Amino acid sequence: MNDLMFSRLRQLKLSGFIKTVEARNEQAIKEQMSYMEFLELLLSDEFSNRKDNGNKKRMQKAKFPQIKTLEEYQFNQQPSINKRFIYNLATCEFVRKKENVAFIGPPGTGKTHLGIALGVKAISQGYNVLFTTINHMLEDLYLSRADNSFSQRLKYYTNPDLLILDELGLKKLNQNSVDDFYEIVSRRYEKGSIIITSNKVFDEWGRIFYDPVLATAILDRFIHHCHFVVIKGESYRMKQSKESLKAISTKVQENE
Repeated sequence: MNDLMFSRLRQLKLSGFIKTVEARNEQAIKEQMSYMEFLELLLSDEFSNRKDNGNKKRMQKAKFPQIKTLEEYQFNQQPSINKRFIYNLATCEFVRKKENVAFIGPPGTGKTHLGIALGVKAISQGYNVLFTTINHMLEDLYLSRADNSFSQRLKYYTNPDLLILDELGLKKLNQNSVDDFYEIVSRRYEKGSIIITSNKVFDEWGRIFYDPVLATAILDRFIHHCHFVVIKGESYRMKQSKESLKAISTKVQENE
């Protein structure tokens, strides 16, 4: 590829062409491809490259604390979960329909894992995703009032196709926090999906919110189009700790 062609491809932002054109040219010569077949290959490479770049950018913007996949989730350790139902959620039909998902269960049962895994699936299908803890989001919104960026931060949390809110119930919310939480839920109602993870059973959610009137309004909007996944298993971390302690105890006994 000569310098002029390279320069023009860069100006047209055809990075997929640039990466593969020489290899595809050799392939076309060996296989005696027509011009249209050669062009089709290059267009396919460009499309794949842009899709990959788009996914990478969306993954960065999602702010996942770590990447988790459904394939890594140990369903055999949590028999209360309907695996087929989770994989149906992974089609992201709920995102297309602007529906919500709630993962409810004790600490360490993989609620965050499942939330992130669905977020990763959504990104692979071209959706914009944002992950945050509820406390971090509400603190961010509270602080944004000081520099008059509140409206901008609201858009940050309301614009993504899927907003994943982790750890509902870790702390009780004050009046300002409940007001802001209501703004997020009401603005996203039937316009964008929310995934919430919580270690509190649903009957206790109302007690988390300071204002009973706003609590009713928030819950009414969230559960209107919501899929609930209740996990009743034991904590992964607790199981691992017990196994480690057992292994240490066995080793000590063998050395005695």
